[in-house]
Amino acid sequence: MKLREVHLLAEAVDDLAQGRSFYDAQQPGVGDYFVESVLGDLAVLRLHAGIHRRVYGFHRLLCLRFPFAAYYDISAVGVRVAAVLDMRRNPTWIRESLGKRKRKIT
Repeated sequence: MKLREVHLLAEAVDDLAQGRSFYDAQQPGVGDYFVESVLGDLAVLRLHAGIHRRVYGFHRLLCLRFPFAAYYDISAVGVRVAAVLDMRRNPTWIRESLGKRKRKIT
């Protein structure tokens, strides 16, 4: 059993901040719960990275409590989370956004 390090790229950190802002605008404090929940979901990647379906060139982990998905790849240094995106967005926007991020990390 191999444990991997999970690294959030700067864009993924920005995605989390935007999600926090969105949920805090709905009700104060929910943004913190959102971040904690997503980070908990991402923790499973230490052990189970690579088992998720590939979408738009990345593995996609669906978050449990919020309609978000984490898009990641596996490298020699560990798991790199490139994006944490709202699944309610237009699929074309998601595909284009991930295409830009894929070009940056390869």
